[in-house]
Amino acid sequence: MIPVLLADDETLIRAAMATMLDLEESIEVVAHVGSGEELVDLWRVRADAGEGPAVALIDLQMPGIDGIDTATRLLEITPDAGIVIVTSHGRPGYLKRALAAGVRGFLPKTASAATLAEVISTVHGGSRYVDPELAAEAISAGETVLTAREADVLEYALDGAAVDEIATRAHLSPGTTRNYLSSAMAKLNASNRYEAARKARELGWI
Repeated sequence: MIPVLLADDETLIRAAMATMLDLEESIEVVAHVGSGEELVDLWRVRADAGEGPAVALIDLQMPGIDGIDTATRLLEITPDAGIVIVTSHGRPGYLKRALAAGVRGFLPKTASAATLAEVISTVHGGSRYVDPELAAEAISAGETVLTAREADVLEYALDGAAVDEIATRAHLSPGTTRNYLSSAMAKLNASNRYEAARKARELGWI
């Protein structure tokens, strides 16, 4: 059996994934939690107890530490950890950042149950899986100049949202949000946040 620890801040999605994976004969979901911090704590307890290798299944975007930062902390505890990130936001910049951090699986939440189970098995065996469509988009997009947080706030700015709304959706303070927007606008030589968001979307960075 492959032990899986799952983190996703959306309770219904997390419970559904846990139930779905528990139907697989070779997979056992030993815990599912709502934040990266909780997952890191559980992972450390397992490591201290000398338990065998597990696979972490992590949502990319969560309040607090995001999926990639969570993965980085897990790899500090267990350098050969098998980590799979699932996301509704398959931006090329996120994929590149995840692979650079040591994540071995990256796929959209639209993947089928069979695919997800196969990826978990692949990662547990020490190999890597990246969704082919996301990989192709990452190659064509080129290197982004935006940080992950800058990309976040620009994505939320695409529909013309006010700064306070962007801040709420990105789980940031309004002041921090303004700083990220200003930095992104400067990098993209844009006169306003909407223009910066549009340029970033055209380049495939959000």
